[in-house]
Amino acid sequence: MKKLFFLFFVFFLSACVSFQVGGDIQKGRLALMYGVPNVALEHFQRAAESNPDYLLDFSIFDEGVWTYVGRAYYAMEKHSEAQKAFERARSRHNQDHLARLYLGLVLGQDGDRQRGLREIEAGLKGLRDWLDDLERNLSEGVYWDPGLHLRKEIHKSLAMIESRDVNWTQLIASGEWLGREFEEEIDESEKQFEDDLGDGDGGGNG
Repeated sequence: MKKLFFLFFVFFLSACVSFQVGGDIQKGRLALMYGVPNVALEHFQRAAESNPDYLLDFSIFDEGVWTYVGRAYYAMEKHSEAQKAFERARSRHNQDHLARLYLGLVLGQDGDRQRGLREIEAGLKGLRDWLDDLERNLSEGVYWDPGLHLRKEIHKSLAMIESRDVNWTQLIASGEWLGREFEEEIDESEKQFEDDLGDGDGGGNG
C-alpha cells in the first residue's frame, strides 16, 4: 500500500510540474509576442529550471524551452546570453530549427557572419523541410502555412544566401519575421484544427 501511495504521489507531482511548466511557457509566449521580453524571460527561465528538456507539448512544432529563453534575451538585445541559450537548445533538440535560425542571427550581428550564415541557412532549410514533410505526411499539414507565406519568405532568404549577395539588414529582418510568424502559426493552426474537430462532431448550431 505504501509503495502504491508513493507511486501515485510521484505521478501527481510530475503532473503538477508538467502543468506548471506548460503554464509558464504559455505566459512567456504571450509576453514575448506582446513585446514584453523581460516578463517572458522570467517565465521561460522558471520553466527551464523545472524541465530543461521541455519541448512544446501542445503543438507538433518542435520548439524547446531554451529557444524561448534565447528569444527573450534576443528581444532584449542581450546577444551573449541569447547565444548561450540557443547553443544549449540546439545541442538538446536537433529538430529545433528556430534555435539554429536565431543562433545565426545572433552570430551574424556580432561579427561572425560566416558561421552565422551557415546556421541561418541550416535553420531555414530545416523549417522548409519540416513544412514540406508535414504537408506530405500528416493530416495536420493542411493547417500549417496554407497561404505559403512562410515558405515564400524562406525561399527568398535562401536564394539570397545562395547567390552570395547577402543584404544582412534584409536577412536579419526576414529571420525575425519568420520567428514571429512561426510562433503565431502554432496558435493559429491549433485553433483551426480544433474548430474543424468541433464542426465534425456536430458542434455547430443548426
